Amino acid sequence: MTSDSQLRVEPTSEPVAPEQRAQIHVEPGFGRFFTDHMVTMKWTPQADWHDGRVHAYGPLLLDPATAALHYAQEVFEGLKAYGHDDGSVWTFRPEVNARRFQRSAHRLALPELPEHLFLDAVDSLVRTDREWVPHGAETSLYIRPFMYASEVFLGVRPAQHVTLCVIASPAGPYFSHGPEPVTIWLSTEYSRAGIGGTGAAKCGGNYAGSLLPQRQAAENGCHQVVFVDSAERTWVEELGGMNLFFVHDDGTLVTPELGGTILEGVTRDSILTLAAEFGLKVDERRVSVEEWRDGVANGQIVEVFACGTAAVITPIGALRWPGGEVVGAVDEAGEVARMLRRRLLDIQYGRAEDPYGWMHRVC
Repeated sequence: MTSDSQLRVEPTSEPVAPEQRAQIHVEPGFGRFFTDHMVTMKWTPQADWHDGRVHAYGPLLLDPATAALHYAQEVFEGLKAYGHDDGSVWTFRPEVNARRFQRSAHRLALPELPEHLFLDAVDSLVRTDREWVPHGAETSLYIRPFMYASEVFLGVRPAQHVTLCVIASPAGPYFSHGPEPVTIWLSTEYSRAGIGGTGAAKCGGNYAGSLLPQRQAAENGCHQVVFVDSAERTWVEELGGMNLFFVHDDGTLVTPELGGTILEGVTRDSILTLAAEFGLKVDERRVSVEEWRDGVANGQIVEVFACGTAAVITPIGALRWPGGEVVGAVDEAGEVARMLRRRLLDIQYGRAEDPYGWMHRVC
């Protein structure tokens, strides 16, 4: 498949009725409803990437011996398409997602999808299902590209047959009443990733491993869980699916350095760029649990927030662990979190100029 190729578009014969789609857009939630179409593409060593199609959304037919079901050889991405006031539709930094998808695939011994094919697959699906892009306040079309080992084989080796899929789901605002501070559970028993592991890859196994401590968080009245490093059990890494930021009283914005165990978030990288607009100094370094606790308690850390594609920016009001808790802001997001969130959303929704060339027009 060459760089100027186009995916074959095979329109569904049973699209969702406009009235039903409009009803879904009123309260889409997150990941509950899906558009009329999906993208699939195949890979083998002999044929490379081929048979790219946009076709009716529907179940995948998997043999019980499909490799991904046994050895979790799969990766995925997440990005959004935004409807602007003039009716146009844009995605946010999709080329960055494409490159991260390649890095994740490399770590899982999967074929690296060329950037132009990633963009073609996403754009083709969004154009085909353009009517599914909601246009309400802070609504978007969430796009999920994923790749899995589809070879029917139980041997432990990299798959020789791989399938790419792209699906999309209308998404409402993550916070119905605006971003409110959440309480975070400090996992002292489980780790998300280790040195040399898959922490920097966006693969399902990382998220599966976070679900038990996430359940522990819920049992302790917390919204999310935060993980520390697996070696020293000292250094803060990330939440189950979000990067962390700490705002210090001297105007420094601190975030844990990547180091191979933390996912390189697109929103994280964007915030680091936007920080300069507000005169914030940026410091990517290790942050200990003790620094977090003491900094909030003595006022040196004035805000803590997490960030990711789904929620954009989530303020953190309290950190809780077995036998203790430290509480910061409990009523609303801090000033820095609000400014950065508003600036980022204004660019994504076309309410402000995009000086960084982040937005990609799809249709």
